[in-house]
Amino acid sequence: MNEQKANAKTVTRLMLRLLPIQVLLAAVGSVNGIVSSFFASNFVGVAAMSAVGLYSPVNMFFSSVSLILVGGSVILCGKYMGRNQQEELQDVFSLNLLLSLLIAAFFALLFLVFALFDLTGFLTGDKEVRPLFNRYLLGQTVGLIPMMLGNSFAAFLSLENKSRQTTMASLIYIAANIVLNFVFVKLLHWEAFGLALASSLGLWIFLAVELQPFLARRTHLRLRLQRPRWKEALLLYKTGLPGAASNGYQTLRGYIVNRLLELFVGSVGISAFAAANNLLAVFWSLPVGMMAVSRMLFSVSIGEEDRQTLTDVMRVMFRRFLPLMGAVCALIILCAEPLTRIFFRDPAEPVYRMTVWGLRILPLCMPLAIICMHFSSYSQSAGKTGLVYLLSALDGVICVAGFTALLIRRLGVNSVYIANVLNGVVVVLVIVGYAWLKTKRFPRNMEELMVIPDGFGVPERERLDLSIRSMEDVVSVSRRVQSFCLERGVDARRAYLAGLAMEEMAGNIVDHGFTKDKKSHSIDVRVARKEQDVILRIKDDCVPFDPGERQQLAEGDDLTKNIGIRMVFKIARQVEYQNLLGLNVLTIRI
Repeated sequence: MNEQKANAKTVTRLMLRLLPIQVLLAAVGSVNGIVSSFFASNFVGVAAMSAVGLYSPVNMFFSSVSLILVGGSVILCGKYMGRNQQEELQDVFSLNLLLSLLIAAFFALLFLVFALFDLTGFLTGDKEVRPLFNRYLLGQTVGLIPMMLGNSFAAFLSLENKSRQTTMASLIYIAANIVLNFVFVKLLHWEAFGLALASSLGLWIFLAVELQPFLARRTHLRLRLQRPRWKEALLLYKTGLPGAASNGYQTLRGYIVNRLLELFVGSVGISAFAAANNLLAVFWSLPVGMMAVSRMLFSVSIGEEDRQTLTDVMRVMFRRFLPLMGAVCALIILCAEPLTRIFFRDPAEPVYRMTVWGLRILPLCMPLAIICMHFSSYSQSAGKTGLVYLLSALDGVICVAGFTALLIRRLGVNSVYIANVLNGVVVVLVIVGYAWLKTKRFPRNMEELMVIPDGFGVPERERLDLSIRSMEDVVSVSRRVQSFCLERGVDARRAYLAGLAMEEMAGNIVDHGFTKDKKSHSIDVRVARKEQDVILRIKDDCVPFDPGERQQLAEGDDLTKNIGIRMVFKIARQVEYQNLLGLNVLTIRI
């Protein structure tokens, strides 16, 4: 039990460490959306705000295409990293970049044709708003390529544990967007076109900053210019599609909701909904960032067949992420009116009251959305595509559009806000119902709620999880590893070698890794009997250290140096090292 708690603490620390950069990355577009909305409402007019709102489903559609590539790549790369399949890892990276470039160029051409030839009548029939929307769409075409590539590079930088580069790129992007909006909209009066162009040029700056580590060859992932493995493209598409389906459905939902608002409320309803959404988009970056962190760990855990970490990730969501989101939602509701004044300052205007109610009701759906996002991400990583598509359809379009259509005649724009909350309730009930259906009983623990197959990973009786915090622990763990092997029929020689290898490598981490900084460290140890192998896995959060490189460097040196590492490589059938999301992971097979 103590070992399980130690593993949970390690997972919690890792998730909380990765969370800020993922939230910031998700917030970049949201902050810039607020910047655009601020300049639109204050320097162009309410009609320009409607144009921004009308672009939302278009942007959602393009984002869903991007998410197929990013989601599929992160899941596949996480699995390949978990299995230490380096060749496949590099192939997915290179293929992702090629497909991102080709798809973004295609959509840029498509958007250009729609804007120049006024083919956007299916989105709005408002004669005042439509010309503004066409000019806004024209400016957005400039930023499609850097947006698609930037999303991919951000995901790969997180896998490389180089999140600081993305942080820097994000902050520079926000500053550039503010300056460019001021120049294009306030000074040059380029109105809707200036709003979009400022954001698009900012995306090129964002991409340029992200590219630096890859161009300087300071990353493990490298672009391969050889012939792409198109079979991997199909696998990438199949893997990423279920997670992106929700965005695709939300595109349809956005179109339906905008049409309902235009019909029953008018363009003022679209403006209010757009304002509330753009303000809340910053806060939505918290659930999106949480989901991005968990998705990486889900995929790596599935690649490693690590049942314990898989459930620990979901527990962190319930115990840490949900309470945090609840506190943020309460703050938004309390500050509804001050937030509304960013865009609309006259309380007598209908758009003002509509926006205030949006900020009071919509936040209630955020905690429910976190649950849906996590179960969708887990199901996508685990290959449960049926559940992913069901949740995507319900959450993406059926519930929100359906409840809005039922309520809009009576409640007006508030129907959209209430529909989002009811949608969250329905989706959570479906998740519980799915687990109940699959396990034939109401889920009583996390494994049953997640419907983890019985055959996944090493059975509990065939594995031993331990935690090391000091050199005294190293010796006792070595004895327990040896006893564990003997109790499961491993011959005495291999049992002794397993304990010895564990003692040598764990002792080396305590001696050298624990003393590199003033932080508190621990080592999570797992020994498993799988078929004919004894598998030792040592995971720590110290500075990166590859014993394989040290062993190679030691060849030909004084034989008294690195004797422990030399010995482990001689007695082990296989030794693999990886640095996964900032953790050293050493796997030894004996």
